[in-house]
Amino acid sequence: MGRVKTIARRSFLIGSAAVAGGVVFGTYLYKREGENPLLDGLKPGETAITPYVKIDAQGITLITPRADVGQGAWSMQAHMIAEELDIDPRSAKLSPGPADAIYYNGVVGAEALPIAATSDTMLARGGRGAVDVMGKLMGLHITGGSSTVPDMYDRLRMAGAVARETLIKAAMKQTGLPRDQLGTENGCIVLPDGLKIEYIDLASIAAEIEPVQDVTLRDPSEWRYLTKPQKRTDIVAKSTGRQIYGIDMQMDGMVIATTRTNPAIGGGLNGFDAEAARQMRGVSAVLPITGGIAVVADNTWRAFQAAQAVECDWGPSPYIGDSADQFAAVAASFTDDHRDSRFKDEGDVEEALQDASVVEAEYRIPYLAHAPMEPMSVVVKLTERRLDIWTGTQIPRFVKANMARLTGLDGDDIHVHVLMSGGSFGRRLEDDYIAQAVEIAMQMPDTPIKMIWQREEDFTHDFPRPLAIARGRGAVADAGIAAFDLSIAAPSVAESSLARLNQPAFGPDVAIVAGAWDQPFQIPNYRVTGYRTPAMVPISSWRSVGASGNGFMHESFMDEMCHAAGADPLQERLRLCWHDASRKVLEAVGEMSEWGSDLGPNRGRGLAFTLAFGVPVAEVVEVTNTADGIRIDKVFVAADVGRVLDPVNFEAQLQGGVIFGLGHAMNCELTYRDGVAEQDNYHAYEGMRLHQTPLIMVRGLENGDKIRGIGEPAVPPAAPALANAIFAATGQRIRELPLSKSIDFV
Repeated sequence: MGRVKTIARRSFLIGSAAVAGGVVFGTYLYKREGENPLLDGLKPGETAITPYVKIDAQGITLITPRADVGQGAWSMQAHMIAEELDIDPRSAKLSPGPADAIYYNGVVGAEALPIAATSDTMLARGGRGAVDVMGKLMGLHITGGSSTVPDMYDRLRMAGAVARETLIKAAMKQTGLPRDQLGTENGCIVLPDGLKIEYIDLASIAAEIEPVQDVTLRDPSEWRYLTKPQKRTDIVAKSTGRQIYGIDMQMDGMVIATTRTNPAIGGGLNGFDAEAARQMRGVSAVLPITGGIAVVADNTWRAFQAAQAVECDWGPSPYIGDSADQFAAVAASFTDDHRDSRFKDEGDVEEALQDASVVEAEYRIPYLAHAPMEPMSVVVKLTERRLDIWTGTQIPRFVKANMARLTGLDGDDIHVHVLMSGGSFGRRLEDDYIAQAVEIAMQMPDTPIKMIWQREEDFTHDFPRPLAIARGRGAVADAGIAAFDLSIAAPSVAESSLARLNQPAFGPDVAIVAGAWDQPFQIPNYRVTGYRTPAMVPISSWRSVGASGNGFMHESFMDEMCHAAGADPLQERLRLCWHDASRKVLEAVGEMSEWGSDLGPNRGRGLAFTLAFGVPVAEVVEVTNTADGIRIDKVFVAADVGRVLDPVNFEAQLQGGVIFGLGHAMNCELTYRDGVAEQDNYHAYEGMRLHQTPLIMVRGLENGDKIRGIGEPAVPPAAPALANAIFAATGQRIRELPLSKSIDFV
């Protein structure tokens, strides 16, 4: 094969900007086509037409590189490829593929920019284009920020179209027929006489020809799968208990390990006595690791029991140790020295408040644990020249880089095998548990090791969502909101998490004010200021990141201001909203909930709206104030993602986000004493129970100008809608989460 054909065989169109015809910065590195990692180690008869489609005589493999943490990402990616490839996605094998720069995310970084999702200025387009460039240059292979569909929508459909046209070209070579006499149908090339050639029978020919990259995507009117109700590719395996998660991985000769590290976050280990543990049945080793110990045994239970038998002398936490002092540090951050951002500053807030009757309120949100059902687990095997890692992770290339630093191996000798995760909510954006397993493997080379955390270790060594305080000041005039001033203080997620990934953090942290500064309301005097609290307990991203708490604080204060003005909460938001898609979402939820109708005594409705990750979401919660506490009756949700690619999963994600948001708002917090998390299992961190779960009605709108993701945006409005409903039913205004600190639920 000549050099030109070799380069074409190893390359593919890169980047959503390149595919979609958006802003492209004309650097050579960005325009250069990426290497196809699937070509390494191909067997005879196999072909990897693009980095997303591999075919051999046994079948078709679709590469779905965005992590599946329960949100259906693998299935959605497979459907996007299959739509253009013209196959049933359930007939293909799915693989997340290798950790490779070709699978970079060119969208997720936009959330860090001080550019509102509703902005379409030249500067905004240029900023998003720059993020796409940086994502490629950095090889940012990462899952997060509800970015899977927005980032992969064009790229995966293009990959499927390239593979389809290349297979047609292979059929042309085999049959001698021209392109216009060949069609495709469900994994086959269809000849003029109706005969069919299966794709798998063309694999060897396709392997020898240059991929066809001049392709046309199918018109949506021709789609068979996208926008139609879909059966997820994992639904049968999950429903029958056959789905393999990271914790299910098995290997011959594998041993089981668990770790126990200082429960005081960041504290060290002065020494330990493992004599009793070493004498326990099945225990083969007790090893030191950074900040703690590891126990290796022949099964999970024995490892867990032995770890608790080790007597450890723990050092103190270097961080502020008690929750009261942590909140005091946040409260002390409302000073000019700690000011981090002021992206929203319209009108003259100070002048508007000077001669008005000022409405003031303070809101507080706690640390929150990720608490996925599958605790942190990983399988590793280290040899002299190679490290293999099997786990669910959202950051496979960062894992490679960090483990290369830890082991001294070259990054090319570290192989990350991504498995499905039993939940994450942002927890698997970290690799601390993987580093622990690798530390064990460095002391036990050539041995497959499965490391599983106990649930208590999972809770107490989480990187939680940060606590925060917001202070609102406002004024009303002419029965409407005239001034709205919200100040938010919190530690920086970016500063904390990027340091663990060995990446620089610079500039303001948009997450401190996300879901507050960027809301589409035209209030005459409108200001949102962020204050950065000095680092305390290490923190990380949590489902919907900054908007998760800011939605509560912004929308609770918005409701208070509507009440102070004597204005209807829905009509006032509609009066102030300048963004068409957001207005339609508000109108839709009002219609769904019959807003304004009489619910009867001891009942109330609460409304909240948050635009997060470019998705406007409005929610109405209906509650009843019973003799035993608040009962949540119904929730109405309207959201606009531009185009609903799978109505079934769309509904499930919105319902799941509502339940997640409500459950945490009702009951959950992570508190600290002497640097130790006081909630160490689900009994102390109780989500919404089945009997408390309301009827949830969903409506998807398609007025947005871009396609968006839906995994996170339903979370932020849930807490304020519930709090506002409680006020409507009881007259009690609750300004601190969890709400159960102030009121009972039934």
